[in-house]
Amino acid sequence: MKVNTEGMQFQNKNETFYIRTAKEKDAQSLSALRLQIDGETENLDREKGEGYLDEQAFIKVIMRDAHAKNNLFLVAESKGRLVGFSRCEGSDLKRISHKAEFGVCVLKDYWGYGIGSMLLKTSINWAEGKGLKKLSLHVLELNQNAISLYKKHGFEVEGILKNDKLLADGCYYNTIVMARHT
Repeated sequence: MKVNTEGMQFQNKNETFYIRTAKEKDAQSLSALRLQIDGETENLDREKGEGYLDEQAFIKVIMRDAHAKNNLFLVAESKGRLVGFSRCEGSDLKRISHKAEFGVCVLKDYWGYGIGSMLLKTSINWAEGKGLKKLSLHVLELNQNAISLYKKHGFEVEGILKNDKLLADGCYYNTIVMARHT
């Protein structure tokens, strides 16, 4: 499936979604979106408010990603509102320039709409088009929906980081390292 990172749309559950590259005008919305998502799930590294990025910080990330050959910043939009985003971050270092790290965030109210899947498909297509050989990610062992999604799209478990995350229940959980090779 050929996917255009400049903009595509899909429908699910009678709602239309747009996947496109992040623009400077998205910075303020991304700041609020990331803060909200961090407070909705323990599947991510941050608790709500940790590592906060304001509008100006997001502008810098968006501009850096727009000009970096191995970076991609996508947003998912519905009814004029951002409901999710993903990033692929690569490197210009020669020894690791063949790969990028992937991450995705979707508002809890929009889980199950296929947004994460479309962001992932778009990122895979982009990585293949760039000639990248590896797309990798980290996922909390408790996040079985995400692990299933990644496996469905060709990702394999490469390793386990034991007792990697301390969650609100006071217990430590493993992080699964996954990758897709092209």
